[in-house]
Amino acid sequence: MTTDKTVNSEIAKNVDERLKALSSIGSDPTGGMTRLLYTDSWLQAQKYVKQQMESFGMTTQFDEVGNLFGRIEGTDLPDETIMSGSHIDTVVNGGKLDGQFGVVASLTAAQYLLEKYGQPRRALEVISMAEEEGSRFPMAFWGSKNFVGVANDDEVKDIADAEGNKFVDEMHRQGFDFKPKQTRRDDIKAFVEEHIEQGDILEHEHEQIGIVNNIAGQRRYNITLKGEANHAGTTPLSYRHDAVYGMSKIISKALDRAHEIGDPLVLTFGKVAVKPNTVNVVPGEVLFTMDCRHTDAEFLVNFTQELEEMMKATAKEQGLGIDIDLWMDEAPVPLNDEIVATIEKEAKAEGYKYRIMHSGAGHDSQVIAPFYPTAMIFVPSIDGISHNPAEDTPFEDLVTGVQLLADTLYQLAYK
Repeated sequence: MTTDKTVNSEIAKNVDERLKALSSIGSDPTGGMTRLLYTDSWLQAQKYVKQQMESFGMTTQFDEVGNLFGRIEGTDLPDETIMSGSHIDTVVNGGKLDGQFGVVASLTAAQYLLEKYGQPRRALEVISMAEEEGSRFPMAFWGSKNFVGVANDDEVKDIADAEGNKFVDEMHRQGFDFKPKQTRRDDIKAFVEEHIEQGDILEHEHEQIGIVNNIAGQRRYNITLKGEANHAGTTPLSYRHDAVYGMSKIISKALDRAHEIGDPLVLTFGKVAVKPNTVNVVPGEVLFTMDCRHTDAEFLVNFTQELEEMMKATAKEQGLGIDIDLWMDEAPVPLNDEIVATIEKEAKAEGYKYRIMHSGAGHDSQVIAPFYPTAMIFVPSIDGISHNPAEDTPFEDLVTGVQLLADTLYQLAYK
């Protein structure tokens, strides 16, 4: 394959026009993008992608929940499908690339291949998934979970958004319904998702491409420490059962331990809610969150269990009660070695600066990978910023990413 300037200019034109068009659908008056599942702007965006697919010869269809598929039939192996895509929804006041760049990249790569090489041997399919972010309703990966047949309809039947709009009512309003139970597709031989990195490793290392071989597992906790609220002026330090002091010792010990271990371990303490949360009262209770991620499942479990024991011991030393709620436990997801090797071979052949890396963020690929051979391509994020109107990537890196995706899909669908 070649990446001559004519090819790159064709890809660049389509990427530029499509990103600008999609970014105008659901643009937030305060800047950035807000395009949430089953809103009018969401449906408008899906219809735009559908029109773009059909403009160069793809046959299109929606599934029952709103995932959109564009397909080019294969010649020699029509019962084998190579798929690429990402999600069309955004976070609230998010950026112009998360999700929709992967959709644009996939349909642009498919158009380039069809126009340059004609019909593929294997069917080539692009998916624009209905939802990934979980930003409107308390349900994430609705699109990919339905695609692979693991969505639980009961989880969404009674949920609503912040304005009280029911999930089911909004789904029906846009013309969609629950998927009937059916056999999972057996024709998909590869799935490749392109995405911005949402971190700053590629930028710091002056690399154009990240080839993702693993999506980190996550364990998330709500931790509650209970002490005794008391007068801030009259209660000596030695008499106190200060919940915030106990929290500070736990966080310090945990982060010190994490820094000792280093990459690829990451540990984050985020939300903090203090009671009574007033200036002149010793805090009697505090709830705080912990997010721990690693690419090795056994290590992740062992390390977080080590922290749980440390927390209990620290709470006991401080005379505090403790409740530890593990509310998310997602194992790491290894991606397909053969597809990773194919992407690397193409990147190396074109002289791209790349690295093999893991993803610390979750993606639709982690839902799809247990069922179909899957890999991901990352392009750099400026300053590592994402889920923010400032989210951006140098345009030449976007074009390089799409070209590499096209080269990869050529090897998978045409060879």
